Amino acid sequence: MKIESSQLKAFTAALLAGTGVIDSDAAIVAEVIVAASLDGVDTHGISRLPIYLSRILNGRINACPVMTIEYTGASTAIVNGGNGLGQLIAYRSMEVAVELTKKTGIGCVAVCASNHYGASSYFCEMATQKNLIGMAFTNTPPAIAPWGGKRPYFGTNPVAFAFPTNSDPIIVDMASSVVARGNILKAAKEGRRIPEGWAIDAEGNPTTEAKQALAGAVLPMAGAKGYAMALIVEILAGVVAGAAIGKNVGWIYDDKTEPTNTGHFFAAFDIERFLPYPVYLARMESMVEEIRSIPLAEGIEKIFIPGERRKNIARLRKEQGIEVPGELMTELNEYALEFGAELLKENLLQS
Repeated sequence: MKIESSQLKAFTAALLAGTGVIDSDAAIVAEVIVAASLDGVDTHGISRLPIYLSRILNGRINACPVMTIEYTGASTAIVNGGNGLGQLIAYRSMEVAVELTKKTGIGCVAVCASNHYGASSYFCEMATQKNLIGMAFTNTPPAIAPWGGKRPYFGTNPVAFAFPTNSDPIIVDMASSVVARGNILKAAKEGRRIPEGWAIDAEGNPTTEAKQALAGAVLPMAGAKGYAMALIVEILAGVVAGAAIGKNVGWIYDDKTEPTNTGHFFAAFDIERFLPYPVYLARMESMVEEIRSIPLAEGIEKIFIPGERRKNIARLRKEQGIEVPGELMTELNEYALEFGAELLKENLLQS
């Protein structure tokens, strides 16, 4: 079933409002969630909405958080998210980072008392819309074992960067693990096996069973290098931010009731503090052209720039709609009935 993106955004905002989220906040969170689905990052988009709604309703996530911002220096701030929705807290925090950057050339914001915020790339792109470079880090529930261990300690701990260009921004958004844990969650829900090399079971043995992988650990990308990257994110988003660390980061998919205390760290840089912006854009364009001019390996049709494929997907989905699995649509419509919201209906667009 394909749903037009603006329709899906309005529906998402309505369901969030049904849980008590104020309309303006619901609109922001809906924008971030649907943007991930538009970009093809389905594991971090609309598929996550049911768990967010459930955790607001059972009190684990605060529908109307009291967020605080402490400006600790000319270029730094600490945000306490008040246990609200991660997308909202991250959006407001990057706004602060951009505000600081416009004044001093750099802005760094550490965040505690937050929750899962979806795709990191969205918040980095917020900076590029102001001709800035954006960076985002977040810790997540234990999923990766320290290199050589068999029990998870670090989350999949993604790192993300976005750089403005004359067209689409260059986007690097990747987990410290071989694969984002959301892919394993999705496979477990659908009863599918996962590829070899993704995870180990609770005893430290390689597994292709998604449920066994969830009980075990996801493998770090590039071996010890991925472990080191997860450690870096944990320091910035956990230790420095004053949020939960390692095995103490909560997981909204379990039956616990206490806040997850997820941490984030955002940074933005003003390119104009290093070189004139038009010069930067020209140099970026020249670099991209040089990359594309590299002779292609056998069987390869094109060299893609990071972020290019997701923007191609976004353009296609804006035309044709976002695929919403029938089971997910049924689950969301049950919430709609509960909240008195208009049901989500299939809306095939002209391709």
